[in-house]
Amino acid sequence: MAYILALDQGTTSSRAILFDEAGAIVATAQHEFEQFYPRAGWVEHDPTEILTSQLACAIEALGRAGAYPRDVAAIGITNQRETVIVWERATGKAIHPAIVWQDRRTAAKCAELEESGVGDDVSNRTGLVLDPYFSATKIAWILDNVPGARPRAERGELAFGTVDSWLIWNLTSGKKHVTDVTNASRTLLYNIVKGEWDAELLRIFGVPESMLPEVVWSSEKVGEVTTTLGLGGVAIAGIAGDQQAALFGQLCWGAGEAKNTYGTGCFLLQNIGREFVRSKHRLITTVAASARKRLEYALEGSIFIGGAVVQWLRDNLRLIGASGEVEALAGSVPDAGGVVFVPAFVGLGAPHWDPHASGLLIGLRRDTKPGHIARAALESIAFQVADVLEAVESETGTPLGALRVDGGAAVNDLLMQFQADVLGVPVVRPQVTETTALGAAYLAGLATGFWAGPEELRERRQNDVRFEPRMDANERAERRGLWSRAVERSKGWSE
Repeated sequence: MAYILALDQGTTSSRAILFDEAGAIVATAQHEFEQFYPRAGWVEHDPTEILTSQLACAIEALGRAGAYPRDVAAIGITNQRETVIVWERATGKAIHPAIVWQDRRTAAKCAELEESGVGDDVSNRTGLVLDPYFSATKIAWILDNVPGARPRAERGELAFGTVDSWLIWNLTSGKKHVTDVTNASRTLLYNIVKGEWDAELLRIFGVPESMLPEVVWSSEKVGEVTTTLGLGGVAIAGIAGDQQAALFGQLCWGAGEAKNTYGTGCFLLQNIGREFVRSKHRLITTVAASARKRLEYALEGSIFIGGAVVQWLRDNLRLIGASGEVEALAGSVPDAGGVVFVPAFVGLGAPHWDPHASGLLIGLRRDTKPGHIARAALESIAFQVADVLEAVESETGTPLGALRVDGGAAVNDLLMQFQADVLGVPVVRPQVTETTALGAAYLAGLATGFWAGPEELRERRQNDVRFEPRMDANERAERRGLWSRAVERSKGWSE
């Protein structure tokens, strides 16, 4: 039997999922890895641990299925997107820990660039905003803070990549230094209108062109695994940043179709077709993954802390022993008891874009219980999604008929029901919620003929679960108003 192997390298864990011809999950493996917080607002990963955890998952998934590399038709890779790794071309060793997309150390630099007047030009070329979320200022920070890094980069000795590039470099033993258009579009260095690295952007951010990977399409064979670590000879044929992969896996291939992924962060994307449009409501425009080897676009609202708030309850407050326990704890009370939780631990993303906002827990009373805090934490995810969807609707002028959902937290029925309630529209969850990995698998399978074409994938779509809104309009407005006031209090908070 033949399979597609999806390598899903996320922010807090690496996973590997083996899919069969029906798009069903045959086997999966997952390993969390360590998060490092050297200073307030800094978030780092060990690049070697990213690689080894991902390779271990791949071998483990094959073993669980009783499969061999010869049974794998292709590999699709999806990844945390804006995270930056810089390594030596000669040795393949990273010169600094990976700076994670959540990291805020370059907030002052972004503000300085905005004040210099380059913001509009950058947005017109990239569809993005000047925010430390994206890659460019992180690359420059490494070059300016690791001794000798900048002159070495200018001599062509260093390579930059997002996590997809890092994995492919190592899987191909340094023979392929590539990224796909979706990951390139998250760097602030790629002109998504022209479809190329942009010399003016490189000048603005101070990044030498020699560091950059080759940009390829999301669905094409780019090389084969050369390592002997159990995957030798398997084709790498699909690459997409995690949210674009999820959009593709949800079959949102036409203009107007949208999904929201509930992962460490939350990401709402709506396909807008082949014409670049710059958002007027503080959303970003990004490149969508396509199997047609052409530039297609999506509007995106990025929420920095989604499922990560559950991990915070587990690891910091120790209210739960495992993430899966949060639904039961939240369900132990009928509502949040007036508690509102704004999890702005690393600032606020769309549509606020406030890197200085801080987390806020408000409405505590003498009778407040852990269940109220857990419920408020889950509700905070749904409220943030509602803020982004409101911005999307303002942008397009067309209310969504339903929201397609996926990701780890989408299996939480309490959260999904509250999401439908606070939006006032149905929430639709596919039977296979791992659509990020599924999208990467689809891209790889289409590139190698594993699947004949997009219509075959549509025909294989399985039954969805639908959550209908139950909250009346008055209660919805009241709850949204309370949330909005709490968000405003979180902005610009100073210690």
